[in-house]
Amino acid sequence: MRNPALSPDAAALAQPAGAPYTDALGSASQAVYRKIAWKILPFLIICYLFAYLDRVNVGFAKLRMLEDLGFSETAYGFGAGLFFIGYLIFEAPSNVWMMKVGARKTIMRIMLLWGLLSMGFAFVQTPTQFYVLRFLLGAAEAGFFPGIVLYLTFWFPSRVRGRMLGLFMAAIPLSGVIGAPLSGWIMHSMHDSSGLAGWQWLFLMEGCPSVLMALLVPWLLTDTPAQARWLTEDEKRSVHADLEADAKAKDKMGGFHPTILVMLKDARVWAMVALCICQAIGNYGVSFWLPSLVKDLGYQDPLIIGLLSAIPFLAGAVALNLIARSSDRRLERRWHLIFGFIVSATGLAGSALLHASPIAALAALTVGTAGVYMATTMMWMLPSLFLGGVGMAAAIGVINSLGGLGGFVSPYMMGIVKDATHSTAGGIYFIAGIAVVGAVLAYRLPKHLVNR
Repeated sequence: MRNPALSPDAAALAQPAGAPYTDALGSASQAVYRKIAWKILPFLIICYLFAYLDRVNVGFAKLRMLEDLGFSETAYGFGAGLFFIGYLIFEAPSNVWMMKVGARKTIMRIMLLWGLLSMGFAFVQTPTQFYVLRFLLGAAEAGFFPGIVLYLTFWFPSRVRGRMLGLFMAAIPLSGVIGAPLSGWIMHSMHDSSGLAGWQWLFLMEGCPSVLMALLVPWLLTDTPAQARWLTEDEKRSVHADLEADAKAKDKMGGFHPTILVMLKDARVWAMVALCICQAIGNYGVSFWLPSLVKDLGYQDPLIIGLLSAIPFLAGAVALNLIARSSDRRLERRWHLIFGFIVSATGLAGSALLHASPIAALAALTVGTAGVYMATTMMWMLPSLFLGGVGMAAAIGVINSLGGLGGFVSPYMMGIVKDATHSTAGGIYFIAGIAVVGAVLAYRLPKHLVNR
């Protein structure tokens, strides 16, 4: 099965016989992709911003929730990581199902469930309840991020996809830029309001937007270019020609995988899984623990912690877009990925070494966070460059779900280390070391496979 954008439904969009393909590569096509980007990316970014916020706001709730409920750091880390076990089980099936029912139905279902479950955390009283809800939240959200990565391949060819993926993935650090001060303000100002703790209000108030956004999905998204009423027939033909050229290039590389079984036997997919584990350990180690890392520098007020936590996230939002644009301009992916891993390792290790100086440690943490998001963005550029069809849908799901095990390992490891040593330094060094491993794995990627 090919990309739905190239399915028989889109056959009518093929260029007339004898029409020069260069028309699809001219300046007009750039205008088409700008038009598409402005139409679909803002809504997708907002959706993922709330998705990611609902996934990691437990890091802020932790500042008071653990004390109120009597949870240990290890219990928090284990529960935070359980999200990814639910992800692991339901990720690939969700992505394959999206190929059958379309993006709109899949995204609406995911957003509605995760919004309601996120609000349910306000009523947690025991570690077991926390564990169950974290698992269910992961199961509900499974398929959203890789589904969007897949969805972008229905609209954008590889030569511009890096920029588009970078813009979309800016939602991850932007969720911190917006969510960190917002979470800090909610916990600071809403504590004991109407008999609820600040962390309870945090879950209730930050879960609501996801439910509301879910109801807008059928009105604001279109499954494929062929169905887009806001594109002209010429624009549809231009997009179709570019995507068809991408598919043919994959065929020549032996990279078009028509079955899930073939995909599972492909060593390149498992190389991506290994890289995904490395970036996930850094990504979620930072996402779930950044408020605690800032608190450990000597700050106590949740509002101040929220404002300071926004700084590393803002650096990440800028850095990931810069590296995505640079990668597209040079059509070079491997060294850009290596650079992201090295920057994250250097910055994170530096933040632990400079712990005695809060300003220097925060600056190093900002550099490390920027590197984490650069590595994450560049890693997710790679699978769609050599995979296609339903095999790509399953592969992206497998890569993200198995790779997401890193998201289980890093918060759990940080919790164990914090309980054992009363410091996060050991956990930070572990994450930095894994980033170095990621750089080595990236160096071993064949250039001809990823540099296009």
